[in-house]
Amino acid sequence: MTDYTLELRNVSKTYGDFTAVDDVSFAVPKGAVYGFLGPNGAGKTTTIRMILEIIKPSSGEISIFGSSSALEVRDRIGYLPEEKGLYKKMTAWSIIAYFATLKGMDRRSAKRRAYELLERYGLKDFADSKTEALSKGMGQKVQVLASIAHDPEFVILDEPFSGLDPVNQEVMEEVIRDIAARGHTVLFSTHVMSHAERICDQIVLLAGGKKVLDDTVENARMVIPRKLRLESASDLSFLDRMDQVLRMVPIDERGDAIPEGSGPAGNLWDVHLSDKAEPIDVIEQCLKEGIHLDRFDYSPPSLHEVFVHLVGDKAKEASFR
Repeated sequence: MTDYTLELRNVSKTYGDFTAVDDVSFAVPKGAVYGFLGPNGAGKTTTIRMILEIIKPSSGEISIFGSSSALEVRDRIGYLPEEKGLYKKMTAWSIIAYFATLKGMDRRSAKRRAYELLERYGLKDFADSKTEALSKGMGQKVQVLASIAHDPEFVILDEPFSGLDPVNQEVMEEVIRDIAARGHTVLFSTHVMSHAERICDQIVLLAGGKKVLDDTVENARMVIPRKLRLESASDLSFLDRMDQVLRMVPIDERGDAIPEGSGPAGNLWDVHLSDKAEPIDVIEQCLKEGIHLDRFDYSPPSLHEVFVHLVGDKAKEASFR
């Protein structure tokens, strides 16, 4: 028995001279919440479609539950596609129950499950409403619930947060946490880093069809140096001589670096720290030097910062929240 729900080995997809996915390998452990990240056009949806055998890879191998074909284990998989759509004349409960029966549930159990899910995630009062009467956010929640109604062991969600308001985004995060709490595996794609940062065990980052990162969120933050932000009217140049300090960067009130030669630096500095440095060491050195600090802020790099650092200009294509 494999310890992985999903394994990709050197998977590529080409369309003529264009390479959409380029030699991607990663493995998703059972019970993990995996974030599949990247800017628009990075190859996320193409990879998901190859995983589900909607399209075939040009090369490489894909295994789900130890099977080389998703079709052989499809009743154990739940899938929310990027292109959302519902049967407009069907009611919310009947949509969910219908998809559950397609995955093998009997009709009575499917209906009961539909009402349970609608009540659990705040749509009980709309159970008998036709989906054409639902808001976009409600309709998307119904489609998500339809994808998990049969209690799949592996859930794949392609851009599940797209189009949702902040409240329903929180509900979506709750859905993902609930799936994981049942010991099931979740793989979801997004270009909104904040969701991945809050709920993922591990992330895979694609850019231009290539994998550029595959690690835990905690380890991903170590890709770029940590920063300590200081504000003082005193001269802080002595910090540049500390072994723990990689460099000092003067910044303006917006947090942007002040280019060299643009005039004297102000009172704000970003102090970039080495891997072994502790922010308190820098603060203590300032106190020893008799320096008065008007402000000091420290937080580990965000996943957004890591994303921009690794992806560069391609990150400008993404929409962040």
